[in-house]
This record gives sequence, C-alpha cells and structure tokens, in this order.
Amino acid sequence: MQAVILAGGLGTRLGDLTESLPKPMVDVHGKPFLEYELALLRERGVTDVVLCLGHLAEGIMGHFGDGSRFGLRIAYSVEIGCLLGTAGAVKQAEPLLDGVFFLTYADSYLRVDYGAVLSALRRCGGLGLMVVYRNEDRYERSNVVVEDGRVRVYDKERAATGMDYVNFGVSALRKEAVTLVPAGVPYSQEAWYQALIRDRRLAAFEASERFYEVGSPEGLAEFRRLVAEGALP
Repeated sequence: MQAVILAGGLGTRLGDLTESLPKPMVDVHGKPFLEYELALLRERGVTDVVLCLGHLAEGIMGHFGDGSRFGLRIAYSVEIGCLLGTAGAVKQAEPLLDGVFFLTYADSYLRVDYGAVLSALRRCGGLGLMVVYRNEDRYERSNVVVEDGRVRVYDKERAATGMDYVNFGVSALRKEAVTLVPAGVPYSQEAWYQALIRDRRLAAFEASERFYEVGSPEGLAEFRRLVAEGALP
C-alpha cells in the first residue's frame, strides 16, 4: 500500500517552532512527529510513501532518506518556487503514484483500518473515498455532509444542514482522479474533491476513533502529553 503525505506547508499556526524547522520535524520527546506517523502507517500495512515537500524540504529529506531505516520506501516530490496547494502538490507527484493510494497530511496521527478503507474504495467503484468522523463540532468545525454512503458536501468555509462529519484527514484515491487537477498551477484539495462530489465519485468511510494532529499548539501539546504518559493511541 502507498501513502502520499502532504508535508509542504509553512506551519504558521505553530509560530516560532516552525520558523527554521518544517512542521513534520517538530520534536515530540526526542523524535520528529513524522516518525510517529510513519510508524503508524507501517504498522497498518503501508510499505511505500511519497512525501510532497516544499518549505524547508532539505531537513526532512536529510533525516528520512530512502526510508529504509524506518522500514519503508520513501520517494520525494519537492515544490520549487510557488506553492501548488494541496491538490497541486499531488499533481506534481503524479509520476510517483500507484494506481490506488492514500492521501494524508504530515501533521496528523490517524488510527483507522487502512486495509478496510482500501477495500471500501474498490467496492464502491468511485474515484475516491474520504474517511470521515462524526465530529458534531467537537474537535473543530464539522465540514462534511454524508448521504447514502457518499460525500454530498465538503466545505471548510461555509456551514450546511446536516454537516455532522469532519474530514478525518486521510482519503483513498484512484490515480485516475488526479486527471481532474490542472498541472503547474495552485489548486486546493477542496476544489478537487468538490469536482468528485459533483460527479458522485467521492464515497465516505466512517472512522470510529477520533483524529490527532500537531498542526496547532493545542494539538501538539496534547500529542506530547499522550506520548509522555504512554497513552499514545
């Protein structure tokens, strides 16, 4: 199984921590956060990783290398010049992609049955499948409406009736879906997924456990506490 990890963001919410350090390299008790995420993905059956990098890419590449030290094969796609956005970064990495892959973020720790997610994508026949969590505005504002096993609305800016779910932070996608993303220009994951939704090609898979993230000071503090207490889920 292959996972594509978006790791090119500036990490501005973490303030001075990411001024000279890429967000995935933020320290969590002696290890970069990304090591925890990669260990989880490996445990769940992922063998190959594509890291989409931008801001301070050299620090990540120098630490993780070809991935063999972490039991993985790692390849890199590096944005040079303008940032291409979340979907644009995937488009740039297109030559490295398998026929089916997971897409996730380098500040997320997401416990879900990745094999079951992949099987659900194959059964539904769509181009993509978003893992969702019934959030009901608990951990952040909910942004997804699900109906009949499909994503009907995904909007991070505007609320909608029935918006009980949140994008959990990982999707399974067929490489064919990447043809919807224009090449060489900034393009967001939201715009990409809305195109899939219009064509009824984005299914939903409900996660039973909550998500964890280190993209905010609060999320980073919580994750550090869980590791310190030996309570990392």
